[in-house]
Amino acid sequence: MLVALSISDIVLIEKLEIDFARGLTVLTGETGAGKSILLDALSLALGGRGDAGLVRHGAARGQVTAVFDVAPDHPARTLLADNELDGDGDLVVRRIQATDGRTRAFINDQAVSATLLKSLGDMLVEIHGQHDDRALVDEREHRRLLDAFGRLEPQVADVAGLWDRRRQALKERDQTRARLEASRREADYLRASLDELDKLKPQPGEETELATARHRMMQAEKVAGDLKEALETLEGSGSPIASTASLLRRLERKSGQISELGEAVIKPLGLAVDALEEARSGLEAWLRASDYDPRLLERTEERLFALRAAARKHDCTVDGLAALRDRMAAQLAELDQSEDRLKQLEATLAAAEGAYGTAATALSKARSGAARALEQAVATELPALKLERARFTVEQHADPADAGPTGYDAIEFWVETNPGTRPGPILKVASGGELSRFLLALKVSLADRGSAPTLVFDEIDTGVGGAVAEAIGLRLARLAERVQVMSVTHAPQVAARAATHLLILKEASKAGHKEERVATRVVQLAAPERREEIARMLAGSVITDEARAAAARLMAGAAA
Repeated sequence: MLVALSISDIVLIEKLEIDFARGLTVLTGETGAGKSILLDALSLALGGRGDAGLVRHGAARGQVTAVFDVAPDHPARTLLADNELDGDGDLVVRRIQATDGRTRAFINDQAVSATLLKSLGDMLVEIHGQHDDRALVDEREHRRLLDAFGRLEPQVADVAGLWDRRRQALKERDQTRARLEASRREADYLRASLDELDKLKPQPGEETELATARHRMMQAEKVAGDLKEALETLEGSGSPIASTASLLRRLERKSGQISELGEAVIKPLGLAVDALEEARSGLEAWLRASDYDPRLLERTEERLFALRAAARKHDCTVDGLAALRDRMAAQLAELDQSEDRLKQLEATLAAAEGAYGTAATALSKARSGAARALEQAVATELPALKLERARFTVEQHADPADAGPTGYDAIEFWVETNPGTRPGPILKVASGGELSRFLLALKVSLADRGSAPTLVFDEIDTGVGGAVAEAIGLRLARLAERVQVMSVTHAPQVAARAATHLLILKEASKAGHKEERVATRVVQLAAPERREEIARMLAGSVITDEARAAAARLMAGAAA
């Protein structure tokens, strides 16, 4: 509830400190005394739109501070906790309005955005006037009010949880399906590439080994060529071995004819032939021992070139082919697993949709019952409010195609103001005065369900009197048994029902200004002053004894 309101330098208000109590508080006073200014100031403190015109003339800035006593489990405390704000003890909201149009907002002396302040303010106070439609303008608000009336919040929370579960299952199913479809498009390519790599069987480090062996064999090929050329020299048609051996044989046949000088030639030639034969044998052994096999070199080069061609095709290194093969195999395995996973997710989604549908259908049915009960409750209130010929209905449109976290019901409040007229949405059919009375009937029917802890009604009794004003006062008093209610009123029947009566006055300022200025002040009235104020509301500017007697009867009747 609102405990205190402090206002300084707002329009006609220099400085005001107002304490509030539980129950019904009425604010009365002459037209122009400043009642609407109080509500504008309260609205500003609750996050309403700022306006430089609110600052009192001559002041640099205006300020409004409101103090609330809030239950420990009230959603407002959760909102503060979610925004890392101190929420212990009383909640103090403060708004500063500067003459340049800028505003500053504070919650428990911590600077906050105006948006956050408004979110908090909406939870703490509802301000309703004859032309105010806060509770009636938004279809979502109609649904929330119906759920509050039927105490369906736990079912709504269950449906919201099942909706989130369904949404998550749908998201996982769609993601898996997308990955699976992408994998399916690549499956043929993957299988062909995997078959190719399986046949190739690349091994890490194989390129280096093959390149080294190839280099070694190519070097050996060059050596073998030189050895073959040398062997051809010794063994070919022009071989020195054959010619030297032939010469040696001819000279040996003539050994008897040769002198000792000839022996000196034959012996070295024999040694030369032996040396050349030994060299030829050595060349043959060297060639046999050389590491060169043309077929092995061909096979090595074919393997190396095949590996390098595969690497170019797959845009990776030769050493990366083995890892690529493993990844491709894993992708194909994942494709098979994804097929199974998709089936599981389809089943999970179907179960989530089934659970959500069952819960949403049950909620829709419960809303239908709550709608009929709310219609009856409001209908009970309408005759006393001079709406006895009107009819209030809750239009419920249930369409599973419009499913969401709150179910699939569209809820809208409709009225028929007179028999035979076309029923329609309450905001389009009801006049200003009718709208305020329908709102009051709704609020009384809802009692402490679906309302902020503080309700403010701004002249909802305008244009009515007598029995209707009496009925409005009675219902405001009944509503005040559940929540804190404040009412700006011109109806003496409403004022007589108040637990606290605040009189709004406009008088000359005592601040010592050079020019004559007026200021608004607030006085809490005791019983005698209350009777006098109610008599003024009955009689006008000249208060008669008859008016005072009538005021006393109203107060006595309200107290009975």
